Amino acid sequence: MHKQNRKAFIEKMGPGGVAIFASASPAKWNHDTEYIYRPDPNFYYLTGFEEPESICVIAPDHPKHQYILFVRPKDKQAEIWNGKRVGVKNARRRYGADKVYPIEKFSEDIGKYLQGAERLYYTLGSNEDVDTEILARFTQSVRSRIRSGKGFDTLVDPSPILSELRLIKNETELQRIQMATEITVAGHVAAMKAVRPGLYEYELEALVDSTFRMNSANGAAFPTIVASGGNATTLHYTTNDCQIEDETLVLIDAGAEYGRYCGDVTRTFPANGTFTEAQREIYQIVLEAHYAIIDGIRPGVSIDEPHQKSIELLTEGMLSLGLLKGKAKQLIKKEAYKQFYMYRVGHMLGLDVHDVNCVHESSGDFKTFQPGMVMTIEPGLYVAEDRGNVPPAYLGIGVRIEDDILVTETGCEVLTSGVPKEIDEVEALINSTKW
Repeated sequence: MHKQNRKAFIEKMGPGGVAIFASASPAKWNHDTEYIYRPDPNFYYLTGFEEPESICVIAPDHPKHQYILFVRPKDKQAEIWNGKRVGVKNARRRYGADKVYPIEKFSEDIGKYLQGAERLYYTLGSNEDVDTEILARFTQSVRSRIRSGKGFDTLVDPSPILSELRLIKNETELQRIQMATEITVAGHVAAMKAVRPGLYEYELEALVDSTFRMNSANGAAFPTIVASGGNATTLHYTTNDCQIEDETLVLIDAGAEYGRYCGDVTRTFPANGTFTEAQREIYQIVLEAHYAIIDGIRPGVSIDEPHQKSIELLTEGMLSLGLLKGKAKQLIKKEAYKQFYMYRVGHMLGLDVHDVNCVHESSGDFKTFQPGMVMTIEPGLYVAEDRGNVPPAYLGIGVRIEDDILVTETGCEVLTSGVPKEIDEVEALINSTKW
């Protein structure tokens, strides 16, 4: 997979370029402890290599070495503390590099691959130490070009190229996303079976995250959201420390990461197993919008179409509930819906949970859906507890329903349909295992 990705990237580069990608730097948890390491997505996309302190060089015009890695050498003492390293010899064999050097040799050996280059592809800000080296090389090359006419004088950010390549997933990527979504489904179902008034939000968080790990996930793809009652009206609520009260809704937004690819699902359900009338009314509006939006996804349709449809459908729903007053077209024009629906209806999904994909053409227009794209659809309505001028019964209710959608040749496939979302199915699942 990574070899195919490099080939596609080289084709987009064109002749005369050299690309350098630095691994992500480890992040400190405290003064002598680091967070669990996650590789930079673009670096991983091209290499599959998962260790820090590593650099990838792609030099298509070099006579011998087109794919070069700089990695940490084997170190017995360091490996006692932090685990085995791949090392220089194994990196060449396992990751298909034409040449592998110890990371300490980067400053010494990178020059041979920059000779004759017209453009250098590098994303500033990915690694502070490598940034310094690249900027020094660039300055030196520009001065050399003025004197001798040789050397690169253009620094290009490769992120737009990779953003476009990552938009359509290949077979291996789709297999990993399929696994990530299946594990995500298991976590949500476990939480729905376990919920009851009196639990704390963090108890469901622990259950979801442990279910991910027990099913071979790398872990959670992002901090798990478990928001009960009015907390569900905060979109990215992650405190997860409140006790779940009777007759409240619980909103869980969580996804597993498998093989570095992400799932992302949201379900909203009653803590005691039965929706109140007000909860049911809001939930049904979101659910019907959710279905209608997904039904319209197919190749050739604008990527912006689901969002525009979500605005229309949810605005009509807000009018029916008395959350908004007036005419739908005028309310949409004034963006009045943003009081209760504040974001775009979905995002692309892949190596990042909010995948950094280019969804616009050079003209600025949205691209159209193509087979192999994966995105979320997540309409919602959120009525804050202190919101004025709305029917009191709806205060403190937040509902979001999110699924992961694969665009196919003929339409689309819901990858996360295994988590119930019909009202009667949700209530039945919760009540089938009631304490």
